[in-house]
Amino acid sequence: MQLTATDLAFAYPGRPVLDGVSLRVSDGTRLGVVGENGSGKSTLLHLLAGDLQPARGGIRRKGSVALVEQELVTTPGQTVGDLVRGTLAGLRALAAEIEAEAAAFDHETGDLRRLSGLLARAEHLAAWDADRRVEVALTRLDAVRDPDRRLDTLSVGQRYRVRLACRLAERADLLLLDEPTNHLDDSAIEFLTGELIAWRGGVVVVTHDRELLDDVATAILDLDPSMDGKPVLYGQPGYLAYRFAKNQALHRWRQRYRAEQERARVLAERLDASYEGLSDEWRPAKGSQKHRRATRARIHVKAADRLVEKLEAEAVEVPVPPARLAFPDLPAMSPGWDAGDPLVELRSPRVVADPWALRQAQDGAGSGRRDGDGVRVDLPGTRVAIPPSGRLLVVGPNGAGKSTLLAALAGRVPLARGTRTVTAGARLGIVAQETALAAGAETRAPALDVVDIADAGDAGPRSGFDAYAAEALELLQRGELDPEHVVPVAALGLLSEEDLERPLAELSAGQRRRFELARALLHAPHVLLLDEPTNHLSVDLVDELTRALIATPAAVVVATHDRRMRADLADWPVLDLSA
Repeated sequence: MQLTATDLAFAYPGRPVLDGVSLRVSDGTRLGVVGENGSGKSTLLHLLAGDLQPARGGIRRKGSVALVEQELVTTPGQTVGDLVRGTLAGLRALAAEIEAEAAAFDHETGDLRRLSGLLARAEHLAAWDADRRVEVALTRLDAVRDPDRRLDTLSVGQRYRVRLACRLAERADLLLLDEPTNHLDDSAIEFLTGELIAWRGGVVVVTHDRELLDDVATAILDLDPSMDGKPVLYGQPGYLAYRFAKNQALHRWRQRYRAEQERARVLAERLDASYEGLSDEWRPAKGSQKHRRATRARIHVKAADRLVEKLEAEAVEVPVPPARLAFPDLPAMSPGWDAGDPLVELRSPRVVADPWALRQAQDGAGSGRRDGDGVRVDLPGTRVAIPPSGRLLVVGPNGAGKSTLLAALAGRVPLARGTRTVTAGARLGIVAQETALAAGAETRAPALDVVDIADAGDAGPRSGFDAYAAEALELLQRGELDPEHVVPVAALGLLSEEDLERPLAELSAGQRRRFELARALLHAPHVLLLDEPTNHLSVDLVDELTRALIATPAAVVVATHDRRMRADLADWPVLDLSA
């Protein structure tokens, strides 16, 4: 297997995405691809797969290619069985071809090389074992196994796991994965990790999962611009080596940028001083030494021009370094509150799934334990209390009810039993795992109170600025916003002003996720409820966000399957829903 990409460039109408990307993948290569949201990671996978054509550069492929996108587009009536049969069709065709070739083979005149090639290919793909591999992969990834189940009745995460299982069983020469751990719990990630390490061909994986990069990647391609504007290939294996090397590069970049900014400031001051010398303040009085006045003026102008030429020749244009997360200083509580009282509390909560939640269930996004009566969370005798500046880490496998518990804390799902208490005036900021902004406005649940992607009527698509302003007005009307403590969206370092001026529907999944985080911070909440906060975010932002959550005075509740984040928050109180 061999894939070589040279100097790739690609742009969507009016928006360049990739420029100067070169890489090489061969058997045994496991290339991790990282970068900020909107940097072109998913686009690169489609270029490598041949679904898109580069505007510049070329790609050479040898061998079969399989792409697993973040979302599986289904056809009406398509079932799990259809997907499995489509996956196995090529392997069964190969087995049938070998059988026919062997039956018709003439030992005196037959093409032994062709038969040997077919047998070697079958051996490489383990074609005789394909059915068992599919069944094992579906089981280990906790995917739906019912062959008659329609794909359009499954959540995004469930569909992803079915497609991933099929692709792993298919054994393509080049496997392209887009955020494969977003919808997997620990046991499924462990299975995937083992499969990738043992993969006989090449692997290119776009991921924000730092632990997966550490376990799997033999090299990391960072699509974020460097000081010279080009993507960087870090050849050392593992995330920690990449993180160290990139931090060093960013430090040098920021130092160089500050030096050039200082050089520009000095240039401006010296020019001001030089041309100021041409004013009447330094000139000899009129009527005295007239010839010297003109001569000195010309000399001074020439000296200033030479200075400009010298400083400009020495100057190096350094692009602005990437913005850092500017996490706001959130309050722990309002004046006059009793620090001994919890800001929000649940007692003996029991939540029963509603039809919308069942349809939208995705790796715990509104999902929970699915027993016969549809119970999502049932914690008799349990008290979940979040005090000012409190911390809570919620863990458990897919379907354990992590997202449902956070929704109950937020007051977004009704309790079939138990009580919820919130201190008067407490402001809650919520980042749900999946929202209308992430999944599309057609899946919006009225109870979630999510800002629509498009206005009603003829106003057209909303930009980030418009949606943020609408959210602020709505919070103000409900009395949940202190006008003195509004957090400006452009000041957070999450999205550029250019991105905030674009319609939300045009943003990438990661950019929309950043916007959801900004919305949660808008009203300076006392409590942050974050459901899988690392999903769709770049590894750089995840590192910055983790540090901010540890340091913020606000109370924080995090539900996550991210193994590195769980390790970073290991000293927090833990509520394990797997029991």
